[in-house]
Amino acid sequence: MTVKALPPVSALTEQQQRGWRCIWCDYPLAAGLDVDLGEQRARPQDGAAYSWFPRACADTELCASRATQAPA
Repeated sequence: MTVKALPPVSALTEQQQRGWRCIWCDYPLAAGLDVDLGEQRARPQDGAAYSWFPRACADTELCASRATQAPA
């Protein structure tokens, strides 16, 4: 199984950092219909460390399809 590296937290929206939207395709997520990627710690060079909570779509094929579509 290939494990995909998480994107840098600085490249994500607040909704993606909080697990409200998929970190790959930015699709809104619903509890139980997503994949919890575990609590992550960010340690910026300036400022205090903090936690972020990435989640992803459970349907990886649909997620990949949405991620490659051009934004409207």
